Amino acid sequence: MKIRSISFKGLQPASRAASRMGRGNTAQNTRPELLLRRALWKRGIRYRLHDRSLAGTPDIVLPRDRIAIFCDGDFWHGRSWPQRRKKLRYGVNSSYWIAKIAANIRRDRKVNRTLQRFRWNTIRIWESSIKRDADAVAEQIQSVIYKTRDGGGRH
Repeated sequence: MKIRSISFKGLQPASRAASRMGRGNTAQNTRPELLLRRALWKRGIRYRLHDRSLAGTPDIVLPRDRIAIFCDGDFWHGRSWPQRRKKLRYGVNSSYWIAKIAANIRRDRKVNRTLQRFRWNTIRIWESSIKRDADAVAEQIQSVIYKTRDGGGRH
């Protein structure tokens, strides 16, 4: 599943500080992801990381239960998208950022559908939810695991 990304051609960073911040963003092993992994491990939940054989390369994979977990960044994946889009309209490179995040949202939906087609459960968690209470998020995931094992089906 190949999805074209938006081009940076012709766009300039808003500032050197913005450019430096952008370079600091990583796709794997983010702080929220590490917090969640630690909370899952404490509960005895064992997992695999970043399985490239699955659509979207989930952050955490529970192969036995066929559960793919994504720790989605609030900004990059469009949390509260209608409000965020309004704010972005007045920022630097607004057309780029709006298109970029909208494309990320579409890609996330496509990844979910693809995984579900192959009988995988997908769980998407916002970074702010994990930062607020990683243990509560781990508890919710644990309840999904129990439901899946009890024959509760896909979520």
